[in-house]
Amino acid sequence: MNAPNRYELFVLDEGEKPVEIIEDTKIPNAATIRVVKQDHTLGNMIRAQLLAMPQILFAGYKVPHPLQPYFLIKIQTDGSITPAALLEQACTKLIGTLASLEAKFKREFLHQDVDGLAAEHPYGAAHAETAWPGGKDYLDF
Repeated sequence: MNAPNRYELFVLDEGEKPVEIIEDTKIPNAATIRVVKQDHTLGNMIRAQLLAMPQILFAGYKVPHPLQPYFLIKIQTDGSITPAALLEQACTKLIGTLASLEAKFKREFLHQDVDGLAAEHPYGAAHAETAWPGGKDYLDF
């Protein structure tokens, strides 16, 4: 089979750098960043965070081949900041956002444990009043 071993998709090889920045010589204030042992999940999050920043002119990513575990991010800035510095800021903000999401997630589960295990409607509270006749729902037909 053509697929590599699973561990090769996320374990760095000896001496392999996780991030490589290649300055673009044809486009001003641009760089291509190669991130190894990652996939669309991280690539799309970084791209979205970069596009939310005012100094960015272009940000896009691609996975050149599905069997090769790396992606490329292309960044072009307005010249007020280097692409590498902007990538670092975007990653710092992304880490903060994910930490906040994790804290909110854990807090919600903590409240659920404190409140007890009350029986909830399987489709949320909004659907509890609009039950189907006879106590059935659309999955019971």
